[in-house]
Amino acid sequence: MIIKQYFPLRKKKKYGTNYLYPPFFTQQLGVFSIDMLTDEKVEQFINSIPSKFKFVEIYLNKYNTPSDIVYQLKPNKTHELDLIVSYEQLYQKYSTNTKRNIKKAINQSVSIQKNTSANEIINLFRNNRGKDLKTLMENDYNRLNQLINMLISKNKIEIWSAYNIKNELCAGVFFVNSNHKTIFLFSGRNAEAKENGAISYLINQYIIENAQKDLIFDFEGSNDENLARFYKGFGSKECIYYQLKINNLPWFYKILKK
Repeated sequence: MIIKQYFPLRKKKKYGTNYLYPPFFTQQLGVFSIDMLTDEKVEQFINSIPSKFKFVEIYLNKYNTPSDIVYQLKPNKTHELDLIVSYEQLYQKYSTNTKRNIKKAINQSVSIQKNTSANEIINLFRNNRGKDLKTLMENDYNRLNQLINMLISKNKIEIWSAYNIKNELCAGVFFVNSNHKTIFLFSGRNAEAKENGAISYLINQYIIENAQKDLIFDFEGSNDENLARFYKGFGSKECIYYQLKINNLPWFYKILKK
């Protein structure tokens, strides 16, 4: 039997209360469909969420646009780049800063290797930006490792790393490929990579190798203005997806969850 539509939900239980939440490393879920998806169908799925889940906070995908009159919705931003045209055409839309970062990497002899260690990139993140993130716990990193291993087994991921002139790792990225889309799932970098443009160089090289393909590059963000500016620097277009929130908690819990 072919399932034409599905609505994945991630559940948890806390203090005896069942709730739904957005898992880390997954930007957009919501309702997926092989056929054309209408707002009415999306709302049918939302209304079918079992009533035992008293609190719901999930991310829909950009094709899910239920009524903001009926539901509590918060818009979020992502950025996408269509790679169907030539690299020359794509490069013309790069910002001056993006072009400058790519030149920095070339001038500093940054090199790229593929199919490298996922753990090294995750540790690079944890030892740098991850130190300031209190929301990611050991279980979350373990889950990311499991996700990467599953994607490797299904041949759905490319792991690229950037090295400095001394052949020392300074940045790395995970590109996930599925259904004519590449998702910029995760990246790690150190202080040196901020100066030598390694992440820009990695993304640019991926674009070079995949230009003129029926492929959308999804940067997976961001509401953060600085990250959004970085992604727009590659000529990407802003897209909106929604966070859905349903709060049927008792009144004394509702106050805490506003």
